[in-house]
Amino acid sequence: MAVAKVIQQLIAGPVPVRFTAFDGSSAGPSDADIGIEIRSPRALNYLATGGGGLGLARAYVSGDLEVSGDLYTALAGLDRLELDKSWSSRLRTLRQLGGMKLLNPPPRPPMEVRLRGRRHSKVRDRAAIAHHYDVSNRFYEWVLGPSMAYTCAVYPDAAATLEQAQFAKHDLVARKLDLRPGMRLLDVGCGWGGMVMHAAREYGVRALGVTLSRRQAEWAAKAIAEAGLSDLAEVRFMDYRDVPAGHFDAVSSIGLTEHIGRAQLPGYFRFLLQRLRHGGRLLNHCITRPSNLEPAAHRRMFINRYVFPDGELHGVGHLISAMHDNGFEVRHEENLREHYARTLAAWSANLDAHWDSAVAEVGLGRARVWRLYLAACRLAFDRNTVQLHQVLGVRLDARGASGMPLRPSW
Repeated sequence: MAVAKVIQQLIAGPVPVRFTAFDGSSAGPSDADIGIEIRSPRALNYLATGGGGLGLARAYVSGDLEVSGDLYTALAGLDRLELDKSWSSRLRTLRQLGGMKLLNPPPRPPMEVRLRGRRHSKVRDRAAIAHHYDVSNRFYEWVLGPSMAYTCAVYPDAAATLEQAQFAKHDLVARKLDLRPGMRLLDVGCGWGGMVMHAAREYGVRALGVTLSRRQAEWAAKAIAEAGLSDLAEVRFMDYRDVPAGHFDAVSSIGLTEHIGRAQLPGYFRFLLQRLRHGGRLLNHCITRPSNLEPAAHRRMFINRYVFPDGELHGVGHLISAMHDNGFEVRHEENLREHYARTLAAWSANLDAHWDSAVAEVGLGRARVWRLYLAACRLAFDRNTVQLHQVLGVRLDARGASGMPLRPSW
């Protein structure tokens, strides 16, 4: 039977899809908004051996499967389709598409990473961060825009630009931390130094940022010097666990907790507590799961194999418990889920606007990984599969005083 018609048999639902295949076959309405092209027999091997979503991702990033139209719109439609996963259906499809030879796994696309060594050791963490963040600073400039902020923005209103929203995010963090001139800020997992520079420029704070990405540190050092902030701001290529002892007035952790690992969370929060003076605040900003019922990581998911190896997400309740069980008093929490969907939409638009240059810079396979990753994550935030929470904690003094105002001042 024709390949396109066999694939169509597996799928049912309210969203029409047009299928085409390498054997010249087609199925589904010709005017469907969603089109899926099976470009080679290898795509079928990926689908048969990849276990659903990972197989689809492998076929897409390798170019063996193409999705027509806007990828986010296509993913949103495909997410509503129903797949017949019964064993009888799978066996029938296997026979119709070529039999057992489909179960011979093809080589994985070169963009897929499998790390070695003990998970969340310093060496392996450095490799995981390098895989994603040491791609190309020029590529990140195209995707992220002038702010070079690679975390959820905070949109003050629906008309705000990405740059305005990233400024608002950094300023919200600064106000929650009650930053003032002369204070010392530690920013762990600082990226390209956006929070460090904002704190120094807008609040006169002496700010130290640390990152495991050498390219981020190099870019940040140059940007800090060009901005004339070298007397206040510094970014070091350093594991946060190597930050020397010293009492900072505030700590910001923006997008790092996802890389820490569940077993390391108690030690992580204890370490940050020990770097804070009494009355000092921690603002933890990170992606979370909507509940604590799922595992922290799905090792066979696209996001873990291609984007954030060893990444782990937790429910906000678990994070809050880990914070207050290890010395912090939690004072405020908010969910910015819808803001991250907007942020991802803006990054996707930036990537599309620089598509040809991005492909030339990092290669077609990696560019396709990013296009899929940004669209899929935007859908996940829209559908409440993941969330983004900011949690504010404070280190109390020996008498239990927090130094916090009676009502939030931010």
